[in-house]
Amino acid sequence: MEQGATWMVYIIPALCMAGSYLLGSIPTGLWLGLYLRGVDIRKEGSHNIGATNTFRVLGKGFGLAALAGDVFKGWLPVTLTTQFMASDWPWLPLLCGLSAVLGHTFSVFLLFRGGKGVATGTGVYLALAPVPTLIAAVVFAIAFGATRMVSVGSISAASVLAVTVLVLPGMELPVKVVTPLLAALVIWKHRDNIRRIIEGKENRIF
Repeated sequence: MEQGATWMVYIIPALCMAGSYLLGSIPTGLWLGLYLRGVDIRKEGSHNIGATNTFRVLGKGFGLAALAGDVFKGWLPVTLTTQFMASDWPWLPLLCGLSAVLGHTFSVFLLFRGGKGVATGTGVYLALAPVPTLIAAVVFAIAFGATRMVSVGSISAASVLAVTVLVLPGMELPVKVVTPLLAALVIWKHRDNIRRIIEGKENRIF
């Protein structure tokens, strides 16, 4: 019995992380396009599966639906594990959030390719660290409003989120360690956008 309880300590967190990864792996915008419009957004626009390209290719309604779905993928596992499991596994909400973001960026349904993790990461941090997330959202709005480039807003918001989590009081050490790594992943996933920004060829919205 005691040995079984010991195994449960490892099995339950592993199952939660695996479930979070699978949820994060759902390519919301891609599946919306394929099943509701017969359009593969990987073959049009920027060829990305995220909400921005969904908006560009399929229109505002589909773009907002993809955005909401991607945010929800990050928010749900963190919220559930915080409510029901954090007392026994304090690190589990963060690990499940990380798993969801990795699922989105390296989706098992897309041969470990995927989106850039911005919307799913936003969902994770809305549940995990709402104040830094709101600050990052304001920075995103300002950067996007000034440039009309979602990539500039996303890179700026990821950078500010990492700094804000580090400097604001009350943030736990695991969050302070993981957040800069996730921000670095988001920025790395935008490396082609950064090249186009430097060359003056980046796409603008509106």
